[in-house]
Amino acid sequence: MNEHAYRVETTQRLAQWRIENVASCTYRKSDPFKVGLWNWYLSVAKNEQLFVKLFPEMCNLTRKQPPIASFNIKFVSVSSSSRKTVAHPGVCDKLLKNSDDFVLVLDDLSSGRLIIDIEFLDLKILPSSGGEPSSIWSNYHIERRSMNTTLASLGQMLTEAIHTDITINAADGGSISAHRAILAARSPVFRSMFSHNLREKELSAVNISDMSFEACRAFLNYIYGNFRPEEFLSHRLALLHAADKYGVPDLKEACHESLLEDMDASNVLERLQTADLYCLPRLKSGCMRYLVNFGKIYEIRDEFNAFIDTTNRDLIAEIFQEILGFWKGF
Repeated sequence: MNEHAYRVETTQRLAQWRIENVASCTYRKSDPFKVGLWNWYLSVAKNEQLFVKLFPEMCNLTRKQPPIASFNIKFVSVSSSSRKTVAHPGVCDKLLKNSDDFVLVLDDLSSGRLIIDIEFLDLKILPSSGGEPSSIWSNYHIERRSMNTTLASLGQMLTEAIHTDITINAADGGSISAHRAILAARSPVFRSMFSHNLREKELSAVNISDMSFEACRAFLNYIYGNFRPEEFLSHRLALLHAADKYGVPDLKEACHESLLEDMDASNVLERLQTADLYCLPRLKSGCMRYLVNFGKIYEIRDEFNAFIDTTNRDLIAEIFQEILGFWKGF
């Protein structure tokens, strides 16, 4: 069978797969084809009936923002003596997450060439921030382009110090020029500083005495939308402290998520103390389960004993309540 047997031809919103001999198809899956933001697949499986599936490729985008599809699908069966077309009723706003979300069963297309013809009428996506689904073809690309351009411009304003009006002084002597309006828009604490006759407003400077220059730069980069993954990972604890201190909840949540992802025996006790200090319930629960439910507390017995000697009594009580609760479950 040649490589073209799996190829789906596309143009704009139309996709078409030509199968030369459907009678020989016990199972066949197409090559991926791009429509909208996703790669798609078609598959056919033949037993007594013909089963046809349409589904998006499993990837991060599909997991986080699966397509909501409206489309028409029709089948053209071509033999040496006849040509028959079967049109399926239009599909409207169908959420497609996996290969079982759209399955079509056909009874009477059993031999000869089969053409599967799909016309995508609309593809919608749920905004990551929530709200109603919106069409990717009506405004999604324009919105994304506008957002990306704006973020790039904000990052440029910071890195090139364009028309800055405030100076951020770090603990180790470094300083960064910034913009009051942007800081005030992202942090109620900064807004209060600049709205009242406080020292920071008069001197046009903010002294952040508990953060290094590098951590301050990572903090400002995040605020300006100039996200740098390696910088973020290197300064997560400092960024968590800044997010809590200056009231930036999205940064606090980002740090919370990140600290959950790479917890291990070497850092779990530090993470537990961090979770208690900054009121991070999922991180605290994750640390407790790691230590107690998975028995890791026995692998770091010496470190745990030293931890018990230095941490606060309320947290110690929570740990032992977790241990007792786990033992009772046996």
